[in-house]
Amino acid sequence: MAKRDYYNILGISKNASDKEIKQAYRRMAMKYHPDRNKNDDNAEAAFKEVSEAFEVLSNGQKKQAYDQFGHDGLNMGSGGGGGHGGAGFDDLSDMFGDIFGDIFNGGGGGARHKQSQSHRGSDLQYNLELELTEILSTVTKNITIPSYNPCNDCKGSGAEKGSKPIACSTCQGHGQIRVQQGFFTIQKPCHHCQGSGTVIQKPCKPCRGQGRTQSQKTLSVKIPAGVDSDDRIRLSGEGEAGRLGGTSGDLYVLIKIKKHPIFKRDGSNLYCEIPISFVEAALGNEIEVPTLNGRLKLKIPPETQTGSLFRLKGKGLSSPQNHHASGDLLCQVIVEIPVKLSDQQTQLLHDFQKTLKGNTKHTPQKESFYSRIKKNF
Repeated sequence: MAKRDYYNILGISKNASDKEIKQAYRRMAMKYHPDRNKNDDNAEAAFKEVSEAFEVLSNGQKKQAYDQFGHDGLNMGSGGGGGHGGAGFDDLSDMFGDIFGDIFNGGGGGARHKQSQSHRGSDLQYNLELELTEILSTVTKNITIPSYNPCNDCKGSGAEKGSKPIACSTCQGHGQIRVQQGFFTIQKPCHHCQGSGTVIQKPCKPCRGQGRTQSQKTLSVKIPAGVDSDDRIRLSGEGEAGRLGGTSGDLYVLIKIKKHPIFKRDGSNLYCEIPISFVEAALGNEIEVPTLNGRLKLKIPPETQTGSLFRLKGKGLSSPQNHHASGDLLCQVIVEIPVKLSDQQTQLLHDFQKTLKGNTKHTPQKESFYSRIKKNF
């Protein structure tokens, strides 16, 4: 079967520039790539045809032979393997990697993708529980964590003293190898050196060639006043040490504030409920209320209703953004109804109730409620 014209395959004219040839190839290769056309034999055949056309037209000598003699000119020995000014198989593979690199090795670059020889250490997280009283002011806490540190013997190289890692003979130090799959070539990390490009002939004994050793380390962490649960403090470079001389990761200290038996928190404000007797609510009194710094006197005025809020300015928590500003303590009084009354107490309340009968001024909320019922029902 006669072969199709290469210019027609790429959809370009014979006067097309090198740039136009390359652009046309990119467009057609993307259109017919097998990964985009699963189980389509026609697309696979078209892709092979497009690749063949580009290999010829991007090669100066092959293109000249093709322009003069057509397909027969390619069999005359004049179109060598990648002549001057053209693109041989390596160039085609590199270009293919630029377009489809993310499919085969997780990120563009293809043949030009470079594998780092060192490996950054992992970030670590430490969960730090604090009492509410501990965050009233800035505090320093010591924490001890398991850690990998650069090996003292090999200084992180992983090689025994007096020796060095050598270039990998499998990938020639590139960290990647080419694998032929059907009619195209892909790149993948070298299995021999795990993509580092080097191998260690004489591993360091203390670290077993890892370039790092495990130990415990104690760090001092400065905790700002007023921090909240799930806030994170980042300690740069205090994470796991990198392998083979790689940089260390970071340590993140995750704050957890323990539940307090009395106070609830709302940002920088604190909230608590204060039970008072119905006599204190009716007659008024001065009571003691707790704060994180000790106890304070709070004046309860006469005729205080249950649920009333009293604000103690500045008795909350500091703001992490502004240490000069503090929240408030909100005290909500809950009027407690007496229980387990004696016969005498019960009789006294009955007598007291008789004095209220017919006088609605003593119970304004009750009177207002029943007035609304009469009005609406």
